[in-house]
Amino acid sequence: MADRAQMSTSFGAAAGAYESGRPDYPSAAVEWMLSATPGSPPRVADVGAGTGKLTRVIAATGAEVVAIDPDADMLTALQAHVLGVPTFVGTAERLPLPDASVDAVLLGQAWHWVDVDAASAETARVLRPGGVLGLVWNIRDEAVPWVAELTRIMHGSHAEEMLAGEGVRVAAPFGVLETRTWRWTRTITRSALRDMVASRSYIITAPEAQRARILAEVDALFTAHARIDASGVEVADLPYRTEAFRTVVP
Repeated sequence: MADRAQMSTSFGAAAGAYESGRPDYPSAAVEWMLSATPGSPPRVADVGAGTGKLTRVIAATGAEVVAIDPDADMLTALQAHVLGVPTFVGTAERLPLPDASVDAVLLGQAWHWVDVDAASAETARVLRPGGVLGLVWNIRDEAVPWVAELTRIMHGSHAEEMLAGEGVRVAAPFGVLETRTWRWTRTITRSALRDMVASRSYIITAPEAQRARILAEVDALFTAHARIDASGVEVADLPYRTEAFRTVVP
């Protein structure tokens, strides 16, 4: 089994599956995180940007955005999907940005990978006074039995374990985290569900036989809960909650 460090940098090997399988973020959640920023329009760093799932929603608000990720392969995929956004290799602990240069730093599905103390200090360095650190996760709603079964098959993620356990933590100089939740449903095809599963670090780093077994079980679960939509496509309704957090640098 891969260790946590290997898992955190494994996503570039599955960039295509990540783009296809991972859900977008609700615009309301992104707008809420950015609503406290001092700039108008704000300059925003999307850290751990991946293939640009969060980047494109930030850009749609009218903000000026730069995308940062430790994996150059993920940034290559981002450049194909989000045109005109500057990209830089970097991490939350070592940001390739000048002091006090952005109004917000947002991380989607990423803060659970960071060294919280180092990332908090580095984020504060690049934020202007009053700037916002925003953290957001899309989490499947396991109150629905078939979704809980899906998690059992493919295993819980580090993010899910964190949110269900000790919760989100930030360090100095940040203080209290504000939080909001949005609930919504994603209509997903069989191939997109397979890609969502295949894009998870646990699956990417698993032995081939284990990965094949998991995907076969996911296929069977999809078949049991699928419906035919108005266009004749086989789909399933996958409920999510989006958990967003924000805090302001002094």
